[in-house]
Parts: sequence; structure tokens; C-alpha cells
Amino acid sequence: MELNSPQRPFSIKLWPPSQNTRQTLVERMANNLTTKSVFTQRYGNLDKEEAQENAKRIEDVAFATANQHYEQEPDGDGGSAVQLYAKECSKLLLEVLKRGPGLNGKEEVVASDNTSAPAEAVFDISKGKRAFIEPDEAEELLRPLKEPENSFTKICFSNWSFGLGAAQVAQPILSSIKHQLKDVDLSDFIAGRPEAEALDVMNIFSTALEGAALRSLNLSDNALGEKGVRAFGALLKSQNHLEELYLMNDGISEEAAQAICELIPSTEKLKVLHFHNNMTGDEGALAIAEIVKRSPSLEDFRCSSTRIGAEGGVALSNALGNCIHLRKLDLRDNMFGVEGGISLSKALTRHAELREIYLSYLNLEDDGAIAIINALKESAPYLEVLEMSGNDITAEAVPAIGACLEAKIFLARLNLSENELEDEGAIQVSKALEGHFHLKEVDLSSNKISRVGAQQLALTLVQKANFQLLFINGNIISTEGVEELKDIFKTSLDMLGPLDENDPDGIDSDEESDEEGGDIELESKMKSLAVN
Repeated sequence: MELNSPQRPFSIKLWPPSQNTRQTLVERMANNLTTKSVFTQRYGNLDKEEAQENAKRIEDVAFATANQHYEQEPDGDGGSAVQLYAKECSKLLLEVLKRGPGLNGKEEVVASDNTSAPAEAVFDISKGKRAFIEPDEAEELLRPLKEPENSFTKICFSNWSFGLGAAQVAQPILSSIKHQLKDVDLSDFIAGRPEAEALDVMNIFSTALEGAALRSLNLSDNALGEKGVRAFGALLKSQNHLEELYLMNDGISEEAAQAICELIPSTEKLKVLHFHNNMTGDEGALAIAEIVKRSPSLEDFRCSSTRIGAEGGVALSNALGNCIHLRKLDLRDNMFGVEGGISLSKALTRHAELREIYLSYLNLEDDGAIAIINALKESAPYLEVLEMSGNDITAEAVPAIGACLEAKIFLARLNLSENELEDEGAIQVSKALEGHFHLKEVDLSSNKISRVGAQQLALTLVQKANFQLLFINGNIISTEGVEELKDIFKTSLDMLGPLDENDPDGIDSDEESDEEGGDIELESKMKSLAVN
């Protein structure tokens, strides 16, 4: 018999998967959530019921995402939908693994907002407890970075300690995706490694990422020192577009600071620079000042707890004068002294965009503090946070403080704790803050304030609609004064901080002889105050 019928084209549709295939995938994912792996060792196993619920939800979301993609391309064989289906399942499964046990499937798994867009931009393995990573674990953990056409632009390897073997696994993977990376977080990624091995690991990562056009780089918590900074030399030298650089708790000495200044070719676009908790000192501050001077776009500068004295403080202050876009400045816990404070005051006259300033524990004394306060009064019209605790500021500075605070109508947080403002200061601060509707928090702890000053402060602040917390502990408020404060805040006791460290007798031993005269003077000053 002769067959004359025309030959029919043969095609296979890969989408949608059968119900049996979908159920098999659910069982496989549930098994991944309950059996031992590098992920469950780190984040914990789910029990069978919780694993089953999460696996079913993951599959439902992934199927819906892939099916929507397929419907937009109905003439295809479904191959791209299958790839997206697998990728979504993998991504959502990793999220559940990292989230760990205990939610019983109650937390919603959310599909990608745009199914035509890459599945995920952030690759973050930092959750969970700190651990050493072995080469085979690195291979499994970093597998998503090897997927063709993955969309990761940000990676965070913090909290894992990479040894030489794990670094060698990571090297080709990072080299293959460095062209797409914008944000790299390598903070705390060599903890507990011998120095020689740690330096080798840094060199490997640096070489692998060399040439990446990064927006943000975080190398904090790695005890770099000069050797570590230079181990990252290849990466640092290739950075011309950095907007954020974090080098906190890195043992940045004078030599290390000079190395950073030498290696980074351009900081023209730098907006965030954080050097917290290093051993930079005055000489190192000169190098940091040079970096700051070359960073006209700087908006957020943190150089706290870095052992900088007057010389370094003057150099940094002079450099900051060029950063007219500064919005946040944190110089806490250094030894600028009066000289450094006066230099800083000159720089602050140009900072019209400043929103937050943290100047606690700088040894400013009255002269340095008054110079800064007067400068802030004339600049920074939108200031929201002012911190100047622990600077030996006395009642002599109170008029300047009051005048400045009156002008800062957007102030939300004020911290003048651990000074010597006394009742005069508390009363003046109360008066200056009367019209401040944005105020949320005030700290005048440890300021030799007695019952009179504390009461006036409380009466002013308790009326504010947005106010949240008053700290006034560590003063010389009597037992009766403490009870009065509690009565003033009786309908909102959560707005009143602890009061357990006040002198129960309400007397400062250094001023006991002046008590009577002081009370008369305070009564006179309080008559001029009106609390609305």
C-alpha cells in the first residue's frame, strides 16, 4: 500500500510540565530542605512538614512566574520557560534555606516583580553563624554564580572565613562575573586565618576582581594593616568610579592610610567613606585628609575612634571644608581638642546640606564647642541630629547652645550627655526647644542637673506630639524629683528613660555650699519661661 499523505512536522512542547513532574520537583526540594548539606549545616534543617509546605509554595510561585513568561512567547517550544522555572525554584529554595527553620511555611515566598528581568541581583551568603569554608563547600555555595547569564550585581561574602583552597575555588568564578558586579562586600571574610594565608587569599580575590567597575567596596573587619591594603592593591588601583568605600575595624595605621591614598586612583565620585575604629593617629589622618580633599562629592564621612589628635584634626577639618555636599559627619571618640574644634568650626560654615553631626568625646571644652555651635547656627539649616556628649562643656557655653538650638527647627535628636551644663543648661535647652515639632529624642544624662532643671525639661518635652524618649539619668535629681518626672510622664512612661543612677539626696557634693543661692537664681530664671 502506498502512502500519499503529506509528512507532518514533528515538534516537542517542553511547557507546561506534567503534574507528575511538578510533584516530583516538590519532593526533591523538600528533601533538600531536610537533609544534610552546606546550607542546612549553616542555617539549620527544616522538619518534614515545614519543608513540604515551603517546597509546595516555591513550586507554585516558580510555575506561575514561568507560565506567565511562556504566555508572552506562545510560539516557542517552552524551553526558556523551563529554564526560568528551574532558576526560580533554585533562587527561592536558597532563600528558604538561608531563612532557616521555624516559620512553618507562613512567610510568603514572593515571585520576581518582572518575569522578563533577571531573577536576582544580590548574592548574599553572610547570614547565619560565622564559619570556616572548605573548598567543596565553596563549590556548592558559589554554584549560583556559575549559572549562565546570572544577573548578580552585588555579592556579600561576609561572615565566612575563606582559606586558600576556598579562595582558589572562588577565583575563576569571580573573574567570570566581575564585569557585571557593582557592589562587593568582603568584610570579615578571613577571620581566624594565619597572616600568610590571609594575605594570599586577599591577593587571590584582588586579582580575580581587578578591573571591576565597582560602585561600592567593603573591606571592613579584616585586620588589613598596610600588608592587607597592599594585598588588595590590584583591585584598588583599578577603581575609578567608587561611590562608597568602607574600611572599618581594619587596623588602618599611618602606613596603611598612606597606602590607601596612594593606591586608589580617583575618588571624584566618592559619596561615602567610613574609617571607624582604626589606629590611624595624626600622621595617618594626614593621608585620610588627602583622600577627603580629593572627594568633592562626599556626603557621608565617618572617621570615629581613630586616635586622631589636634594635628590630624586640623588637617581633616581643612579638607572637609571642600566637601560642601556633606550630609552626615561622624568624628566621635578622637582627641581634636580646642584647636581641632576651632578648625572644624571654620569648615562647617560651608555645610548647608548637613543633616547629622556626631562630635562626642573630642575633648572640645567650652572654646571648641562654642566655636562649632556658633558655626552650626549660621549653617546647616536642616540639621536633624546633633551629638556633642563628653566634651567638658560647661554652663559657659549655654547661651551659644540655646541660640543654635532655636535656629534648628528640624532637629529630631539632641545628645549633650556627660557634660556640665547644670540646671542653667537644662532650662535654656528647654526654652530653645519649645517650638521644635520634629523632636524625638533628648539626652542630657550626667550633666549635674537637679530637680528644678529636670522638671522644666520634662514639662517642655512631654507635650510634643512626635517626642519619644528623654534620657536624664546620672544627674543629681532627688527622690522627690524623680517621682515628679514620673508623674509628668504618667500617661507615657515609655518616653522617660531610666532614672536609677541619680543622687537620691539631690545634692552635688562639690556645690553643696552654693545650694541656697543657686535655688534663688534658678527661680528667677524660671519666671521668664513660658511652657505652652
